[in-house]
Amino acid sequence: MSEKQKSVVAKKPAKSAAEGADETNLTAKATKTKRAETDGQDEPVAAPATPAPVMHGGIPAGPIRPLSPPRAPAKAENFQQGDYVVYPTHGVGKVERIAVEEIAGHTLELIHITFDENRMTLRVPTNKARTAGLRKLASKKQFDDVLAVLKGRARIKRTMWSRRAQEYEAKINSGDPAAIAEVVRDLHRNAGQPDQSFSERQIYESALDRLAAEYAALEQIDKATAIERLIAHLKSE
Repeated sequence: MSEKQKSVVAKKPAKSAAEGADETNLTAKATKTKRAETDGQDEPVAAPATPAPVMHGGIPAGPIRPLSPPRAPAKAENFQQGDYVVYPTHGVGKVERIAVEEIAGHTLELIHITFDENRMTLRVPTNKARTAGLRKLASKKQFDDVLAVLKGRARIKRTMWSRRAQEYEAKINSGDPAAIAEVVRDLHRNAGQPDQSFSERQIYESALDRLAAEYAALEQIDKATAIERLIAHLKSE
């Protein structure tokens, strides 16, 4: 065999090896592409992460857990037609009547409570009244303690306003006049103090209105007069 023929024979295996490597790479790429396509069809696409809520000042905060109103079951009471009562989330109403009615095939004794200010009537089963927090008006002795709370020193926690607002709302909806008085006391502003923000003002007025409604029913005065008296207690030392 001549030197030229030997050279040709020597080069052929090298070429075949290169081609074999190329074929192997192409086969691997095709397999990888097919597997990626298959995986893309089978695997669910992950949902984008929910961004953390941003509070005042642009500071991110973790998820806020809703607060449950610190509502304890009311003591067992016998309600009569004409009684003024307090329902935690609606405030002061009047028992219009107590009647036995059939609802969805069940016979229930219902307390019909009217809220004139909201033009609303609420029907509460008598066997659920206690757990719902329905109660009669506070006594004058209990309201003396409420007025003492108003005269106390404001206690404002150093937490984010969104957190404090939830706590205030929970106190208002608890139906406890002493807890509502704490909200009024903490958010009240005397002359010379910084003004309330819009949301602070809203919560303050809601608490004051709820407290004044019970005070007015207890003292048999109109709500405007009750508000004036409560504010006078806030300003007194």
